[in-house]
Formats: sequence, structure tokens, C-alpha cells
Amino acid sequence: MDDFPVSDLIFPCEYPLKVIGKNEDDFLPFVIELVSRHVPGLVEEAFTYRHSGKGTYLSVSVKFIASSREQVDSLYRELGQHPRVIIAL
Repeated sequence: MDDFPVSDLIFPCEYPLKVIGKNEDDFLPFVIELVSRHVPGLVEEAFTYRHSGKGTYLSVSVKFIASSREQVDSLYRELGQHPRVIIAL
């Protein structure tokens, strides 16, 4: 059984990712480091971020070339298990 629904994708493909967590000083570098472990070669400039209306949360977005279903599954697995990540889309 597949861990995450990534249906109808043909790899490699461009893949969008958004990670939301509490707006803490080191949340952006944390997300960049975690995603970069799964997607080597990403530059920091590829990541964008946005604060929630009240500034409580931070969403970090990036688009990358996903090489395989296994890569995407592994990335979501690690994001989903980390207590700092509220949601990964």
C-alpha cells in the first residue's frame, strides 16, 4: 500500500510543497535543511515563505523536480513525523 496519495504523476516532475509550522526564528532554516536532505541541489532562493494573519504560523513553499515516488514518500514521512510540522501539503 502506498503511504501518500501521489496519483497520476509521471516522474520526474515538478512537485509543489508547502510546510506549515509555528512562526519561530529557526523554522525557515529548519524546513530548508529537512527538504534539502531529500532534494539535493535546492538553493535557498527556491523557498518562499508567508506569515499567517496574526503572525502565529509560517508557511514555507517550494517547487522542486521530484525524481521518484519513493523520494516524495520519504520526504512526507519525515515531515509528518516531526513535531515542529503542523501540516505538509
